[in-house]
Amino acid sequence: MAIALAQAGADIVGVNTTAPTETAATVTALGRRFHAIAANLAEIPGLESVVEEACQTLGRLDILVNNAGIIRREDALNFSEKDWDDVVNLNLKTVFFLSQAVARRFVAQDSPGKIINIASMLSFQGGIRVPSYTASKSGVLGLTRLLACEWAAKRINVNAIAPGYMATNNTVALRADAQRNAEILGRIPANRWGSPEDLAGPVVFLASSASDYVHGYTLAVDGGWLAR
Repeated sequence: MAIALAQAGADIVGVNTTAPTETAATVTALGRRFHAIAANLAEIPGLESVVEEACQTLGRLDILVNNAGIIRREDALNFSEKDWDDVVNLNLKTVFFLSQAVARRFVAQDSPGKIINIASMLSFQGGIRVPSYTASKSGVLGLTRLLACEWAAKRINVNAIAPGYMATNNTVALRADAQRNAEILGRIPANRWGSPEDLAGPVVFLASSASDYVHGYTLAVDGGWLAR
């Protein structure tokens, strides 16, 4: 998504716990600026300083992509409070407070802005063995609608992308499980796992003026999963 936005003309601030060297190199090779901020986004008091550094570096903010997230897998009967809190805090609480901090900047700049949250198939379905993830991503869908209702009149578009089953670090365990992998592929009409490149067009659309009258919508990019 960062590379797609850079290809469309955006300068990028990447907030990470580890240095995003590959993404930074690709973005700068496109002739755009890339600034890395090392931060743990689960620490709410530090969010304002992240936004401040981004503003100081680029001069202004126009787009926020809330992409940070984690998942923990365990039977609901055995699920721990820590695994609940860790996931819900980063996947939902941080999404709200980072959106709030950025929206305040949009208002202070007196400029329109785009906020793109990352939801999930489990914003629509229950799933198995991921209770805190399902709760957090269901919350992201609802929060996206709420923020759109409050901020649309301020020229702030809040929407979300719900990726289907993507070939990422979060799904390594699923893809390594032959039975689960076959079950998942059998349900996807496109008959393949999604790739990061499949999110390029949707994120550029939601970040651009092409989506100026789109508010509070969660766009599924799922190979047809929800259509089954």
